[in-house]
Amino acid sequence: MILNDNTSKPELSFTSQRDNTKQNIAKEDKEPEKPQDSSATPAIATPPKPTPFAQRPLAKPARLKSRHRRIIISFFLAVLTPILVTTWYMYARAKDQYVSYVAFSVRSEDISSALDVFGGLGAFGSGGSEDTDILYEFIQSRELVHSADAELNLREIYSASHDVDPVFSFDQNGTIEDLSDYWKRMVKIFYDSGTGLIELRVHAFSPEDAKKISEYIFTRSSAMINELSAVARSDATRYAREELDRSVGRLRVARQAVTEFRSRNQIVDPAAEIGAQTGLLTALQAKLSDALIAYDLLKESAGDNDPRQEQALLRIEVIRQRIDEERQKYTSSDTEGRDFSSLVGEYEGLAVDREFAEQTYLAALASYDSALTEAQRKSRYLAAYIKPTLAERAEYPKRMTIIMLIGGFLFFAWAIGTLIYYAIKDRR
Repeated sequence: MILNDNTSKPELSFTSQRDNTKQNIAKEDKEPEKPQDSSATPAIATPPKPTPFAQRPLAKPARLKSRHRRIIISFFLAVLTPILVTTWYMYARAKDQYVSYVAFSVRSEDISSALDVFGGLGAFGSGGSEDTDILYEFIQSRELVHSADAELNLREIYSASHDVDPVFSFDQNGTIEDLSDYWKRMVKIFYDSGTGLIELRVHAFSPEDAKKISEYIFTRSSAMINELSAVARSDATRYAREELDRSVGRLRVARQAVTEFRSRNQIVDPAAEIGAQTGLLTALQAKLSDALIAYDLLKESAGDNDPRQEQALLRIEVIRQRIDEERQKYTSSDTEGRDFSSLVGEYEGLAVDREFAEQTYLAALASYDSALTEAQRKSRYLAAYIKPTLAERAEYPKRMTIIMLIGGFLFFAWAIGTLIYYAIKDRR
């Protein structure tokens, strides 16, 4: 085998080494192999040395290009600069905010009545979810904001530091709509619809103002719940009250009719008059019987010319006339052409109307008392389980949280925007 003398030079380039290798292979193919002598000692072939290869570098050294400069400049302008400005504002301009906490719930006590069969079982409290929903909306309403501004001067409280901190303060020249929106930022409501509990987190730039606002919210909320309870109680007893008023009017008319009857006929009670008249007739009948018996005895014992007989007959005649006169009262007519029987019938009709009116009045009064008791049993009120608190240190704004959120948002927005820009540029 013919070896190439140039294989010991490692300084050859990759191209020259490849050409020499090809030439060596061609020579070996052209030169015939010499026959070996059997008597001679066979020579041991020396293996060829491996040919070293000089590799070219895969990439050139990195150099800062113009697009890299643009990325760095955009990162500085879009991310670092806003973060620095935000950090400066949060620590140099943003005012401390103090928080007052207050929490309450609408309660309804079922107060047992003394007339209830199971009144001794006690009272059980329950919450009014519908009233709580109404209260939740009321706290965020413009009506409450307007009344709080009128009594507490919210504009002055929240705009005192507007020149220094315009981001977190309120503009004094803002409208009621702007104040309502700012109110939702400063008064946070946490409402659990399952339990009916409401918790408020009232922000202000001083602890006293925060507590004052939370106390005002609680007072107005309590007044509104009391008003709702009064309206519900009035609605619950309205129909019973109307029925009671009608029964009172009916009873008044019936009694007035009886009074007019008595004044017109000079009779207090025709039934009593009839009883007295009947008693008088009974007495006259008894006297007439005694006079007849006395006349019969005198007739048997005395002569026909006895003057006592004439007196006895006169007595009998007078008693009979009296009886006839008393009986005539039942059928005789008064000045208006009505007899005693008609008066008794008219009075009995008036008495029936009066009795019916009295029974109706008693039933309506019992129904009204029952409705009033039921309404009182379901009365609602506002129970505070956390009274307005006074802060000792500022809890807001969360400076580091705000800075990190802004920085994260700007970084991701910048990264996505850069990727989209260069993706579009590479496609072109």
